[in-house]
Amino acid sequence: MDTISKELFEAAKQHIPGGVNSPVRAFRAVGRTPRFIASAHGSRITDADGNEMIDYVCSWGPGILGHAHPGVIEKVTEACKDGLTFGAPTRREVELAKLIAELMPSMEMSRLVNSGTEAVMSAIRLARGYTGRDKIIKFKGCYHGHSDGLLVKAGSGALTSSIPDSAGVPADYTRNTLVALYNDKASVEELFSANPDRIAAVIVEPVAANMGVVLPAPGFLSFLRDITVKYGALLIFDEVITGFRLSLGGAQEYYHVTPDLTTLGKIAGGGMPIGVYGGRREIMELVSPIGPVYQAGTLSGNPVATAAGLQTLRILKEDPGIYQRIEKKTERLADAVREAAEGRVCVNQAGSLLSVFFSEAGVTDYESATASDTDRYAAYFGSLLDRGIYVAPSQFEAMFVSDAHTDADIEFTCQVIKEVL
Repeated sequence: MDTISKELFEAAKQHIPGGVNSPVRAFRAVGRTPRFIASAHGSRITDADGNEMIDYVCSWGPGILGHAHPGVIEKVTEACKDGLTFGAPTRREVELAKLIAELMPSMEMSRLVNSGTEAVMSAIRLARGYTGRDKIIKFKGCYHGHSDGLLVKAGSGALTSSIPDSAGVPADYTRNTLVALYNDKASVEELFSANPDRIAAVIVEPVAANMGVVLPAPGFLSFLRDITVKYGALLIFDEVITGFRLSLGGAQEYYHVTPDLTTLGKIAGGGMPIGVYGGRREIMELVSPIGPVYQAGTLSGNPVATAAGLQTLRILKEDPGIYQRIEKKTERLADAVREAAEGRVCVNQAGSLLSVFFSEAGVTDYESATASDTDRYAAYFGSLLDRGIYVAPSQFEAMFVSDAHTDADIEFTCQVIKEVL
């Protein structure tokens, strides 16, 4: 039953656009009413109607330890008692930046912000300031937040400047954004050949996770590293999702490719709102107040968010076996889908990230991802939800596994998946 959730949704639509504060929560892609969540502990979430579900959304990634981890809650509670925000420096900001540099050596210096969108926006401004160039390359299907210059789609002119992908974004905001094709080296080479001295940076999700999980083709990330060096551009890894999830050192450690700048979010805040951008010292020292690239934020380095992030990263550092455990759990889920579907779906997995595409062909880029049967996914989603399994309400989002998911959770989910498929 979801009576209370339906009532809350109708009330929300009177005061909040679409009834939600982030579009995917509306469940429009799957034709359902969103569940309004009342609480979450471990691997389970409970909605306003009292329905308990095994959660594979994990707040879109940060719940790598599970919900309400006692160690994180303890540190957050302690921080709250000392005050919620100061708008001034704190010890934990320094400790978090130092720990991030230890875990991701490419981030010699970093700046804390409040969201992944803000981190990416700031990193791109910094790349332009460092290189003195205006243009950037992004990839079709890779999402980097909702800042104006990145809300673009390729359209038919995939290798030219893109038109805005949202109302309210002036075309001038996106004229310096070039769109290449993920896993397509030739599309990147063509853009650099046409703009050899004008591209400031290439930004990429090292594992695309916003068109569903799409893995980088062998050698693709290394190619991006090499071509940016060749043309004097910077390489930015958007690790808002992959950072501290694929490995303790993120995707750059997982794939052994080192970017110039990295953006983080999600796990770095332990479930609290946070974003981070960072890189080589010589680049980061261009950021104000010591450099000419301006960026500021009253709530940046919030004492509660840094408390949550620090404790989460410390737990991950002290127990690196977490990554092996959650990857094995994810492999069990992936194998269950493949066995049950008998070639009728494509399953992509990287570490604890997983997507089930309702396509018999392989999914390697935006075009093959969007060719998936979204109606079949909607039916799959609804069948799982009705049986107490909560997955992403969109074909084009990732499934996340946490350390809190027990063997019993995984086994039950595998049985349900087999039954449904």
